[in-house]
Amino acid sequence: MQTPWTRSYPAGVRWDTDLTGLNVLEMLDDSVRRWPDRSAVDFMGRKISYRELSDLIARMAAGLQGMGVGPGVHVGLYLPNVPQYVISFFAILRAGGTVVNYSPLDAGNVLAHKIEDSRTDILITLDLNSLYPTMAGLLGKSRLKTLVVGSLGEFGAMPEQTQAQLWQQGQVGSVQYGDRCIPFAELLDNAGQYQAHPLRDPAQTVAVLQYTGGTTGLPKGAMLTHANLGAAAAQVMLTNVDNEELMHVGKESILVVLPLFHVYAMVCCLLFPVACGAEMRLHVRFDAETVLREIDDHGVGCFPGVPTMFTALISHPRVQDYNLRSLKVCASGGAPLPVELMQQFKALTGCQLTEGWGMTETCTGGTFTPAGRLKPGSCGLPQIGVTIKFLDTEDPTRSVPPGENGELAISGPNIMRGYWNKPESTRESFTEDGFFRTGDVGYMDEDGFIYIVDRTKDMLLCGGFNVYPRVIEEAIYANPAVEEVMVLGIDDPYRGQSPKAYIKLRPGYPQFSLDELKAFLRDRLGKHEMVQALEFRAELPKTAVGKLSKKMLKDELAAQAGVSA
Repeated sequence: MQTPWTRSYPAGVRWDTDLTGLNVLEMLDDSVRRWPDRSAVDFMGRKISYRELSDLIARMAAGLQGMGVGPGVHVGLYLPNVPQYVISFFAILRAGGTVVNYSPLDAGNVLAHKIEDSRTDILITLDLNSLYPTMAGLLGKSRLKTLVVGSLGEFGAMPEQTQAQLWQQGQVGSVQYGDRCIPFAELLDNAGQYQAHPLRDPAQTVAVLQYTGGTTGLPKGAMLTHANLGAAAAQVMLTNVDNEELMHVGKESILVVLPLFHVYAMVCCLLFPVACGAEMRLHVRFDAETVLREIDDHGVGCFPGVPTMFTALISHPRVQDYNLRSLKVCASGGAPLPVELMQQFKALTGCQLTEGWGMTETCTGGTFTPAGRLKPGSCGLPQIGVTIKFLDTEDPTRSVPPGENGELAISGPNIMRGYWNKPESTRESFTEDGFFRTGDVGYMDEDGFIYIVDRTKDMLLCGGFNVYPRVIEEAIYANPAVEEVMVLGIDDPYRGQSPKAYIKLRPGYPQFSLDELKAFLRDRLGKHEMVQALEFRAELPKTAVGKLSKKMLKDELAAQAGVSA
């Protein structure tokens, strides 16, 4: 197969670099050996060196093994960006277990599904009221057997006054510790003598179950192996470090505001920093002024984000008060990057904001934009070791030539093993020659740069999160006033896309407001899935056989706007 993209690769980076057999635990060990006294984590002013981090991970691994964690055991993480996440992630792998990431944005029924589907018996969380009560409520009502609960301040230099304020504001809950609820600190109370479980086959051993939605039904777990994650971290490192214009191993700091439970952040804000000996500056949430201050005060060199974050930074009223010239690598993912935003960010910081494309199933990586080779509108070149071809959308058994639109199909060392407990979905998602069918439609130009033009799957990208209209529609149908509903994505200058509901009411029911609809959906949808626009219609378009037709609705809307659908 031809690989025209290799001609556009940056000097010193080889597409045919062998990334097989890598794993993230060996990357961690290598960084601990090379930079034992370098800060690995900075959280609320508390620094944890690579040596101390390694010790905490070993002790946590021993504590987890004392609870029965080992090969085949799945441990959930229901955490924001805190040191407990970093420690627990690697400790679970050290103990021989598998990490299952849980999103605090998920609705209760989705969390319950993931617990049951993934066979999660142990879950690690914090004592925050936004987290602990949700999971405590699932003890005894699901297969979840044990909670391990940490505190926000136990690894941060948090003043007592701040801790008192959190209590007064009701942000910290009262935890009922006992046989089924164990303090995080208790699992660290040992000498760190864990039993090692050497990886016999990193390409087959699942390290992380990362849930991703589908066009129908509930989320399914992508099986990301140790080899997948090792390759993904190496891909990011090899295309971003030890280049005069980019980053250098053992010397950089990376701002971590993307949620680590998301695959993009897990690879680019956790595994990549560890692989290159960088410091992770953890923040529980994104705040534009805090980010600006961090970059200015600490000379941050790398900031992975999503377009909404970069928009918030350049739009901040005090942005000119901060020096952002330390930035070397700023990567945008999760949603298309507007060219205007890219240009404004470069003018402000001197740093080229680059765009990549990927999915949960590709360990977030699929393409990258090489330094100095930006093509507006393109998501870059195939990553190291990755091959991308384009399938005919009418006949996916054949490929289309370069320059023609087709469905992206991808192979490489970072592509998932398959979907957990879903062999049929796995078979349907791969071609006979082993390429994963992404559902995205695009083309490749003569230099190997890829352009995404459409999606075959019914999915929206809202602020970097996958949002599936079917899930929203099912939640809206629970309202007794709703007879029919269709959800489409509308352009949102901040989030990229937002869901809009088109509703036909049952006879005799009055119209309701958008705020009333949001109130109804609050316990049924995650925050990232919430409807942001509403339109009532006397009828919704249907096919000749009476099936609701989103294509007809899109065509109608496009005709009204005077554009081609």
